[in-house]
Amino acid sequence: MEKFIKLTSSVVPLPIENIDTDQIIPARFLKATSRDGFGENLFRDWRYRSESTPNPEFVLNNDKISGQILVAGKNFGCGSSREHAAWAIHDYGFKVVVSSYFADIFKNNALNNGVLPVQVSETFLNEIFNQKEGAASISVDLENQKITLENTGKSETFEINTYKKYCLINGFDDIDYLVNLKDEIAEFETKR
Repeated sequence: MEKFIKLTSSVVPLPIENIDTDQIIPARFLKATSRDGFGENLFRDWRYRSESTPNPEFVLNNDKISGQILVAGKNFGCGSSREHAAWAIHDYGFKVVVSSYFADIFKNNALNNGVLPVQVSETFLNEIFNQKEGAASISVDLENQKITLENTGKSETFEINTYKKYCLINGFDDIDYLVNLKDEIAEFETKR
């Protein structure tokens, strides 16, 4: 995984509550076992009116809006526990998802796949959504667990599991973390 320390990016606003994993990546696209290629079907049923006609009203089809931070309404990632939702978000190019609440399983899947879920207050989330279209820029500082709205300077702190924070900062997945400890593990084994 890539190391994540700090990111400043424009945001892609998706002010919809209760976005479930089937909306993030519809079940009919879950046939692959590799993590690659899921981004092209992220929010597929919202991005396209038919199989090949883009919906010009959907935010991912707006050429004026782009960024590596997805900002979504409350209760993001609810529904089934499919890890493919985190794969699709990461493969599309998002490094951070901001919401006022995340489903627990989605949150863990995101962290395991290099996507940082940042939970903020409803007030802070609304401030982001109230920015002029295409103008919101956010800085996410993982080391200090702080998120800042660049044009106003308003910020909040956010919580993250200490182990997952360590892994993201060092670019480790769970296996990389264990490999990183191989000398300590070997030393422990020799002492037993």
